[in-house]
Amino acid sequence: MSRKSTKRSVTDALVALLMAISPLIAALVLTGATATTASAASLTEVTDFGSNPGNLRMYVYRPDSAPARPAVVVAVHYCTGTAPTFHANTEFARLADQHGFIVVYPDANVSGQCFDVSSPQALKHDGGSDPTSIASMVRYTLRNMNADPGRVYVTGASSGAMTTNVLLGDYPDLFKAGAAFAGVPFGCFATTNGSGWNTECANGRITKSPQEWGDLVRGAYPGYTGPRPRMQLWHGTEDDTLRHPNLGESIKQWTNVLGVSQTPVLTDSPQPNWTRTRYGSAGAQAPVEAISIQGTGHSLPGAGMAARAIAFFGLDGSGQATTGPVQATGAGKCLDVPGFSTANGTQTQIWDCHGGSNQTWTRTASKQLTVYGGTKCLDGTGTTAGSAVAIWDCNGGTRQQWNLNADGSLTNAGSGLCLDVAAAATTPGAKVQLWDCHGGSNQRWRLG
Repeated sequence: MSRKSTKRSVTDALVALLMAISPLIAALVLTGATATTASAASLTEVTDFGSNPGNLRMYVYRPDSAPARPAVVVAVHYCTGTAPTFHANTEFARLADQHGFIVVYPDANVSGQCFDVSSPQALKHDGGSDPTSIASMVRYTLRNMNADPGRVYVTGASSGAMTTNVLLGDYPDLFKAGAAFAGVPFGCFATTNGSGWNTECANGRITKSPQEWGDLVRGAYPGYTGPRPRMQLWHGTEDDTLRHPNLGESIKQWTNVLGVSQTPVLTDSPQPNWTRTRYGSAGAQAPVEAISIQGTGHSLPGAGMAARAIAFFGLDGSGQATTGPVQATGAGKCLDVPGFSTANGTQTQIWDCHGGSNQTWTRTASKQLTVYGGTKCLDGTGTTAGSAVAIWDCNGGTRQQWNLNADGSLTNAGSGLCLDVAAAATTPGAKVQLWDCHGGSNQRWRLG
């Protein structure tokens, strides 16, 4: 099934969509009018970035403030939009100037300027169509701009939000987190008849169990066992293009994928008419965060929302904390609290990465590694090689402080010993301990 036939067979529905999202376009122009502050950097088109089955165009904004190893944010436009317009009329470029990350802007180079989130090719890892083209853009950026593969994120509005969901499902190996402004769950827009429009999904009439939604994501990349990217979801209650029930279905999907409860850990209202819920952790970089905006239609993101997405990604430097998995690079597994236990003294282990709350760690500015939203700390229980590394109530002591070294090792400040997978094991359930530092692969870790 060709991408062109997918887009062209839904002319009437697409026209209706374009009329419906005109408030979105106007809102983006109004809220983004001051986004492109003076800078010597400029938007640049890259014409040969690799495999491009979607026939997309690629634009890159690399600010002068970018460090030697910058993070990457992929920013995906809405239907009728373009990459240059999304660059000019949203706040991501200004935030890139402020925080030093690269922004990659894909451009849907077809009539209607929508991205393919419907075809079977689009819903499969390296299956073809637009997601494969965007993955090529990311790989090009990592390869040619010395970008950090551990800090790649994606965000988008409307069609771009749907693409955000698809990319996190298709490419969990590339992306660390996403922020979707007015989208639908992964696979909700799927069709098999050549149509790129799914009325039932758009109207919020497709409901599934969390397991069913999660299985759609897991089925996009069979055999993948690594960590899953975190997700931030935004939706207006009066959205009449992609209706508000899609937010609840998306929450069901991503909490299931990330192995956390559907019951919020935190519910608050950071701004009037906003209801924010966090799942799996109360921290600013929870596994799943959802923001429902009362009285708002299909007009996201509004002013200041892009900054909150960047904060969710951990790119704003607030508190200098990093949240996410702690990966044992030699084993390809994640630091894990067995059985989601919260009991003091529970010895940690390595396990297949699943993104659950018992694998979600925050490295704080005081060098602690906290879990369960900061309620427990990783603790080196002794000062001799072979001492267990366990969870314990946070007390600020040196046994709960960890120094991250250039070679990827983590040294316990209280003992001077390294975080170590016992006997260099690579199987799930292998215990984690303190041991003399020796630079082996079982002492190398990646945070976030």
